[in-house]
Amino acid sequence: MLPGRPAASGIFPIEVPTAATLRCRRSEMLRVEKGGLEMKKTWLLALVLLGIPALGQSSFDGTWRLEMQKAQFEGVHKMLLKDGVYDCATCDPPIQGFKADGQPHPTSGSPYYDTVVVRVLDDRTVEMSATKNGKLSGRAKETVSADGSTLTIHDSFTSEDGKENSMTEVWKRTGEAPAGANKISGTWQQEKIEGASRSLTTITYKATPDGLTMRDGTGDSYDAKFDGNEYPYKGDPGVTSVSLKKIDANTVEETDKRNGKVVSVARMTVEPGGKTMKITIQDKVNNTAESMIASKE
Repeated sequence: MLPGRPAASGIFPIEVPTAATLRCRRSEMLRVEKGGLEMKKTWLLALVLLGIPALGQSSFDGTWRLEMQKAQFEGVHKMLLKDGVYDCATCDPPIQGFKADGQPHPTSGSPYYDTVVVRVLDDRTVEMSATKNGKLSGRAKETVSADGSTLTIHDSFTSEDGKENSMTEVWKRTGEAPAGANKISGTWQQEKIEGASRSLTTITYKATPDGLTMRDGTGDSYDAKFDGNEYPYKGDPGVTSVSLKKIDANTVEETDKRNGKVVSVARMTVEPGGKTMKITIQDKVNNTAESMIASKE
């Protein structure tokens, strides 16, 4: 998934990346195989001829910057705010019957918050905030355009390392709001992400003898091997373990889990020249997807 948190509508993660929020903490390295002297000479010669890094080098090594303006999204977000009650069928976890009265209300099931406030400013603007263990963890302002066709969400959240992170999401309407409901209600398709903090778009990889390490701008990190086993994922309460699989010399598949359940599967491919990475992310919780480009700094 994307660095930081999963992509979200407001403070409620939808598990796509943004973000999520998004996460593309993936990499790959070429493993030096054991063998006789002649086999090693042949293998090394082949690497040179093919232009593939050897001896601990990796096409993924270095710092990468996500080009969020080029991201593409699949899947929709559904919410309803009517008669002072907020429902969100595609939030993680789903929300039903939540009072939008501007007061803090306890909730359960999310690794990111345990209390939420939903405040209605007018018939097309809503503010939300969330806390965890009494500490502010995220806030958002959702505004629908005058013609009702566009939803703009200004998000911010505090990562586990204490950093403030922010971005702006733009969504287009694909399903109308029911009669009498607030204009944020209906079905929405995400179009783009703007103004994301550098901390949300920066990832650094370093190859190890049989795997790689990752650290992103929000402080999330892991040290995993290419053996398919689960390794600890640090810094994001929504991801507890990670496993890596090398598909080929320039492609790696990462599987993220939360308490044993797969939440996302990402595939990263470094393009010829080694300066561009293509990333696709499958959200296994809400059956949505995202694709994007990263450039090596």
